[in-house]
This record gives sequence, C-alpha cells and structure tokens, in this order.
Amino acid sequence: MSTEIIVALIALLGSLGGSFFGVLASNNKTLYRIEQLEKKVDKHNNVVERVYKLEQHEAVTDEKIAVANHRIDDLEKLNS
Repeated sequence: MSTEIIVALIALLGSLGGSFFGVLASNNKTLYRIEQLEKKVDKHNNVVERVYKLEQHEAVTDEKIAVANHRIDDLEKLNS
C-alpha cells in the first residue's frame, strides 16, 4: 500500500471520529436544553392548575357571600 493511501485512510478516520464526537456533543447539548424546557413547562402547568383551583375557590366563596347577603336581607325584612 502506498503512503498516500495510508495517509488518506488516517485522515478519513480522523474526520469520521471528529464528526462523530461533534454530533455527540451537539446531541448532549440539545437534550440538556429540552430537559430545561420540560422543567419550565412543568412549572407553568403547576401555576395553571393552582390558578384554576383558586378560581374555583373564589366562585364558591362568591356564592357563599351571595347566600349570606340574601339571608341578611331576608332577616332585615322580617325585622322591619
């Protein structure tokens, strides 16, 4: 085998190895960023769920206040 062919094969192996490790590094970085985005989405979803529960609680409280006001009005009418 001639020297040029050996040098070309070594260069080919170096190029393939460099590309392979570059792809691995890029993949790891992409996976890390996706993981961070998933954490942010989870936090957002938790906030949405908490706001929904607060809105339900507010609706119940508003209804209780309306009922209490109605009872007060009825009592005031009876005493008048």
